[in-house]
Amino acid sequence: MSLKDLLLRKLIKSKLKDVPEAEQERIIGMVEKNPELFQKIALEAQTKMKSGMDQMAAMMEVMKKYEDDLKKIM
Repeated sequence: MSLKDLLLRKLIKSKLKDVPEAEQERIIGMVEKNPELFQKIALEAQTKMKSGMDQMAAMMEVMKKYEDDLKKIM
């Protein structure tokens, strides 16, 4: 495991500290399968939040856009 992967894993775990361990591992696995997709989702959500949308609404809208891609890696 590279340093980048280790840091990504730590970051995700810190953001998901209230999520059960098994679910954390499932999410980490999805991110590791397609990190470019999750980076794209994060950047688009960030852009929407800067324009005034709240975080949850921004994430839901962007994830809906990439729903088919997300289903493929699940």
